[in-house]
Amino acid sequence: MGLRWGFFAENAQFGSKKAQLSGYLLAKKGTFIYTVGKLWVKVVNSGTPGDRRSVFNEVIEHMFLGQYRHSLDDKGRMIVPARFRDLLSGRIYLTQGFDNNLRVLPEAAFVSIYERVTEMSSTNPTARQLRRLIFSTAQQVDIDNNGRILIPKYLREVANLTSEAIVVGVGEAVEIWSPEAWDSQNQLLQDPESNAERFAALDI
Repeated sequence: MGLRWGFFAENAQFGSKKAQLSGYLLAKKGTFIYTVGKLWVKVVNSGTPGDRRSVFNEVIEHMFLGQYRHSLDDKGRMIVPARFRDLLSGRIYLTQGFDNNLRVLPEAAFVSIYERVTEMSSTNPTARQLRRLIFSTAQQVDIDNNGRILIPKYLREVANLTSEAIVVGVGEAVEIWSPEAWDSQNQLLQDPESNAERFAALDI
C-alpha cells in the first residue's frame, strides 16, 4: 500500500474509527496513524524513509504549536491566532481544561474524548465526575468574521480570564490560560531536574 494521506471523512474506512478520531499518534504493527482535526495520515513499513519524513512534515504542519498573547474585549471575545484559525475549520468546542485553563478542540478530538469517556461505566464515580467536568462546561463556538471566539462568562471565570489570555498550542488542541496561571505553569516547565525526568520517560 505504501504511503497514503488525505482528509478525514466520517464514513472513511481507513483503520479503526477510534484511530481516525483519536488526534494522537498511534503505532501498531509498523503502521502509524495521526489525526489532527480533519487531517489523517497513514504510513506503513513499505513506505520509504523519505516518504515517511514527507508525511510527518505534513502532520507537523497541521499541529497546534507555539504560544501567543491576545486581549479579550468587554464581551469576552478573543482573537484566535491566524495560524490556529487555519486549522480550526468546521465545528470547534471550548471546554474546561485540567489546570485552571480552557481547551479548544476540533470536532474530531472532542468526539474522541466523548467516545472514551462514554465507554467508561456510569457506575464508576470517576467516570461520572469526568462527564460532568468535561461536558457540563463544553460549548460549541464559532470563529466570527474578525477571527474571534466568544468565551462565555462562566468559562472566563473558570480560567480567571480578564483582559488578556495566553493561547498555547499543545499538538491536537489549543489551551487558553490567564497570564498569571501560564507564568506559574511555565516556571514548572523550565525546571531542569523535572525536565530531565520528563524527557527520560520518552526514551529518546
